[in-house]
Amino acid sequence: MKGFYLIFTLLTGVSVFGQTLGSKLEKRTLALGEVAVFQVTVSDLQGKGVVSAPKNELLPFHFEEVKDSITKQADLYERVIEFAVFEEGKFTIPALDFTIGGRLYHTVPYEVEVINTAQKGDQISDIMKNKEVKLGAQDYWELYKWYILSALIVLALIFIIYMIVRYVRRRKNSPVVMTNQTLRELDNLKKKKYIETGDYRSFYVELIDITRNFITKQYKIPADVLLTDDLIDVMKMNNTISPENEKIVEEVFLRGDLVKFAKTFPDQDTMQKDFSDMRGFVKRSSKDLEVEQLRTGV
Repeated sequence: MKGFYLIFTLLTGVSVFGQTLGSKLEKRTLALGEVAVFQVTVSDLQGKGVVSAPKNELLPFHFEEVKDSITKQADLYERVIEFAVFEEGKFTIPALDFTIGGRLYHTVPYEVEVINTAQKGDQISDIMKNKEVKLGAQDYWELYKWYILSALIVLALIFIIYMIVRYVRRRKNSPVVMTNQTLRELDNLKKKKYIETGDYRSFYVELIDITRNFITKQYKIPADVLLTDDLIDVMKMNNTISPENEKIVEEVFLRGDLVKFAKTFPDQDTMQKDFSDMRGFVKRSSKDLEVEQLRTGV
């Protein structure tokens, strides 16, 4: 009876602890960069789980893992790692931890020697000689097309920006824009009621300043820096301003000089007439420019 119990106990122990952890290293001596195989197997697994380091993290630092594959069946676990070492010397694969069914097991350690098989003075030759390839226009286009297209896009953007800036400047300095701007300035002058209050000096100072600025920008005559007599001479020599408008500018400017130096004291009717004449001159200026363009053929 005791013998039967002993045999039963041994059979039970084998069935419980029957799994076997084994490892195998294909080569112990490797050339630099040579790929070797390290294999771990667990047999008679009996459906138990196996836990080890994650993929590509089982071997130490110097061992560059190329491939790490795990195969598991009901009674067999197999992990195959292909690796290479890129330094000369002796390196150790330590005892690695594997937990099987909640119990920790260790593989046996291995020592690997890595050698440089190339000898000093060995001549390294290409497998085949370099071959000259002639490139055609299509080949150069494929090589540099993106650079060329980028350069063309940049040039196009620069041209577009230049044209926009030029258009805005021309638009800002166009006769119509300048005329409208000056008319608004004259309207603002009228709202100050210098005529009604008899402040003739302030009225003529601002009226002539507005007109000088207008002539400078509209007719390209330096009215802002010329004395009244010199300005009248330049207008007559320039022939850009019509005789009718020249006469109005001359009369108002001469009267303004007399007012500034207190040599004359105009009444409200005279001030109102000078304002209306100057406003009419500004509105008619575009006709002067049209005539000038026809005369010069621009």
